[in-house]
Amino acid sequence: MWPFVGKKKKFEGDERPYYYSLKQTTEGTEFQEMVSKLRELFSNTSNPFIILCVGSDRSTGDSLGPLVGTMLKDRKIPYPVYGTLEEPVHALNIKKIMKDIFQTYHDPFILGIDACLGDERQIGYILLKEGPFIPGMALNKSLPNVGDYHLKAIVNYLDPLSPTQSLNNTRLFVVMRLAEMMTRMITDAVFDDSRVPN
Repeated sequence: MWPFVGKKKKFEGDERPYYYSLKQTTEGTEFQEMVSKLRELFSNTSNPFIILCVGSDRSTGDSLGPLVGTMLKDRKIPYPVYGTLEEPVHALNIKKIMKDIFQTYHDPFILGIDACLGDERQIGYILLKEGPFIPGMALNKSLPNVGDYHLKAIVNYLDPLSPTQSLNNTRLFVVMRLAEMMTRMITDAVFDDSRVPN
């Protein structure tokens, strides 16, 4: 059993997820909504705020998390960031990392960041939702639930016969664009510098 469930502040209207699509935007409205929600999380949470970027740099599709973590550290985000290209958080070490986090911080509020697979029409979508996510679910890996909120991006379609192939065959261009946009959302929320993306 994972002793990582604590009393966290509930946010009004958290039932609905927030979406942003690289392909289908409405004059930046979805982008601004995502930034506003992230800003609310950062400003209204009294618990230590942790950003946990999950993934491996050995798979193109799965490298989204470490890319975002690296970009956030490069931009000097004033919160602890776990999971970078240099020190990724993945299936082999996530249990140890989670243990370290909960030994270091009292009742932390964790924003999890990860790539996921979905329907072909959903590629390029970014999702912000309350609650934990399960890393490696598409690959049928048995890993702990992670996060109080999660920010995920659909990097490729899910091939039920070979999900690993789907991740490995993901275009780096798509992953980079999604990582840059997720980083932009978070930095705009933290530094209160939100603008409609180009």
